Amino acid sequence: MAVTHFKKGELYSFITGKASTAIARRLQKKFNEAGITITIEQWSVLYHLWKGDGASQQELCNATFRDKPSITRLVDNLEKLDLVKRVAHDKDRRINKIFLTKAAQALEEQTMVLAEETLNEALAGVSQQEVEMCKEVLQRVYDNLSG
Repeated sequence: MAVTHFKKGELYSFITGKASTAIARRLQKKFNEAGITITIEQWSVLYHLWKGDGASQQELCNATFRDKPSITRLVDNLEKLDLVKRVAHDKDRRINKIFLTKAAQALEEQTMVLAEETLNEALAGVSQQEVEMCKEVLQRVYDNLSG
């Protein structure tokens, strides 16, 4: 079904991802209240490293949908916070692998609990069927635009 008309406000809301922004703001507020001094953007990098430590910067770009300069900046700042360390690839010195430090490993459980709380708040009153339908639709939109 082709939709060819939007009210300006609906289109703006769709494009800017109001729901995504609201979730990120709420999670950042929870981090701040808990004394966790990382940004949501930094957390998204840590999240992917918790799933697979030692990822390359390019792999982090792909996983987080960010460009190379953004990932470089995020990794630089995470290094300054002593949360990650760069290690040159043993066979290709142009590639940096990013590894978690003990400090970052210690943040995983606490931040994941806060993220789960935030997601539960965001999805209050939304059925599992609605969540699945939304995921399917958004995946189709993404596939339509990335092919």
